[in-house]
Amino acid sequence: MERKIRKKVTGFQTQDGAGVKLVRVLGLETVEEYDPFLMLDSFDSKNPADYTKGFPFHPHRGIETITYLAKGRIKHRDHLGNEGVIGEGEAQWMTAGSGIMHEEMPEASEEMLGVQLWLNLPAAHKMTSPEYNDIRDIQEVQEETALVRVVSGEYKNVKGFQGKYIPADFYDIRLMENKEFTFPTKAENEVYLFLLKGDLEVEGEFCKEKTAVALERGEAVSVKSVEGKPAEFLVFSAPKLDEPVVWGGPIVMNTQEELRQAFYELQNGTFVKEDAKR
Repeated sequence: MERKIRKKVTGFQTQDGAGVKLVRVLGLETVEEYDPFLMLDSFDSKNPADYTKGFPFHPHRGIETITYLAKGRIKHRDHLGNEGVIGEGEAQWMTAGSGIMHEEMPEASEEMLGVQLWLNLPAAHKMTSPEYNDIRDIQEVQEETALVRVVSGEYKNVKGFQGKYIPADFYDIRLMENKEFTFPTKAENEVYLFLLKGDLEVEGEFCKEKTAVALERGEAVSVKSVEGKPAEFLVFSAPKLDEPVVWGGPIVMNTQEELRQAFYELQNGTFVKEDAKR
């Protein structure tokens, strides 16, 4: 049975960090409908002035961040001086866990196109050890009408990065112009699409670029490119967590007391519990 559309959310222009222009798609108001994914920001610009001010040092706790770039480069550095670069076609999977302080600084390039997605950590793992995973060698599956890049999880026995805490599938699918494509999904997972570049028909319904689509239960999804143009969209899916979400800025916990404690520790210098693993 194919999945039908349950909800659509189209992103809006805003700024974050030190003045980075971006499209915010998911946030506090969409937590229930897009569980276990919390926030989705999209970067899409050919003007370096829109993004090079970056995201100076800031904290995170209780989440994982998945940063994926179809185009562009982002330099990353944490409070210990660990540095890295997310390049074109690459991803970084960061487990904030018990607490991390870091900065993300996009570099000037011809085009910046990508996303940052926040994945909630289960209550039992909110205070796990911080960790970085750079995802550079992304496996691809060439289908008849589309290219599927397997960033995480598994697609037709091709495996990507395997998350420790939530088994999440993350694909970048590049669909040819005027073509249809049907792909399988895990029946037990919540499945969402994000239209990164170009419009798309999803199960016969028109969806605009920069829209996040939540789907009903099922075992497959059918999409079609429109207006004689190719389309690039992301698929992210995982089991529903169905846990309380108490969210304050860059920190996401399960109770108000946990959130208060996190901000107290941030103020008194005890927020970071241990060094991040690479």
